[in-house]
Formats: sequence, structure tokens, C-alpha cells
Amino acid sequence: MRVLLALLAVMSAGCRKPAPKVVVPEVFRVHFETSQGDFTVEVNRAWAPHGADRFHELVRTRYYDDARFFRVLKGFIAQFGVHRDFDVHATWRKMFIVDDPPQEKNLRGTLAFAKSGPNTRATEVFINLADNAALDEQGFVPFGKIVDGIEVIDKIYSGYGEMRPEGKDIDPARVEEETNEYLVQRFSRMDYIKRARLVP
Repeated sequence: MRVLLALLAVMSAGCRKPAPKVVVPEVFRVHFETSQGDFTVEVNRAWAPHGADRFHELVRTRYYDDARFFRVLKGFIAQFGVHRDFDVHATWRKMFIVDDPPQEKNLRGTLAFAKSGPNTRATEVFINLADNAALDEQGFVPFGKIVDGIEVIDKIYSGYGEMRPEGKDIDPARVEEETNEYLVQRFSRMDYIKRARLVP
């Protein structure tokens, strides 16, 4: 009887339809609720299809909920994208996407993925707090822009400054390896994303 039940379970599992593939819209919006207020991002796949698709996937899985703005340099960028749970981040940070050719410039209010070399984009994103032509030259590719609430990004706390070794407070290795367990306890003034959701 047990063998029969096991066979029936395998057969029924084999008959299940695969989950439908998610079709990412050519243009979509994401609403961010943060500790400093709300803003809305519009993402355009024509700007960077691989980047847009990954961002859609991460927002869909609520990856950015409770994520800290762990690198904020006044008049330059505000960076986020390490998951609140370091085990989850450890998995995703290795899931690189291929580079997109640049279509748009790193102007104030645009978002782009951080990277450490060719084809190393994964989860970490920065918001341009100013027009950053130097980042265009370095190959950082915007995939979207803030279309509502841009004043919020100027309120994000920048007092901790650059990470080590240029700065003195934030250890980048511990950010990657311990995420919120490290950040929340030691940097109480660090702003964060409460939740990020696709706009219907």
C-alpha cells in the first residue's frame, strides 16, 4: 500500500504544470517605503534589460525589505542591496548577470547596479544623488529613475561616510558576510527600506 501511495504521489507531481514564466513589463514601477519617506522608481527595460529583469525579480521576492542604505556619500550615491539575512545574501550575491550596454547616463535620481568588474552585477544597487558623469565612464548602467519623491533621497543619513579603508566606520567585509546582524546593532542612524513593492 505504501508503495502504491508513493507511486501515486510521484505521478501526480509529474502531472503538475510548471510555474508560469514571469514576463517582465517593458516599463514598470516600484514603490519604496523608507525610514525617511516614500519614493517611486520607474524601470525601463530598454535602458538595461538584464538589470531591469533582475531588479523586478528581487523586488518580487521582497529581497529589499528591511535593507539598509549602508553606503551613503553626500552628493554622490546611496547604496543598498544586502539582504537582511546573510545566508540569503550569500546565495544571491553569487548569481551574477551579464552586463548591459549603456543607454542612459548616471543622472541624479537614476538607479544602477553596483559591480566590481565585468559581469558581476547581482543585488546591490545605488541611487545617484547627483549627476555622476564619472560613473558613466566606469561602465555603470542605469536601469530606472525616481519619478516621485526624489526629495527623500537627500534625507538619507550620510554621517557614516565611506566604508573602510577610505572611511573609518563601516567594514565592507562584515556588511557582506553578516548584513543586518552587523549593521543594525552598530549603526543606529542608518536609514533603511521598510518595503519595496511593484506598483499594480
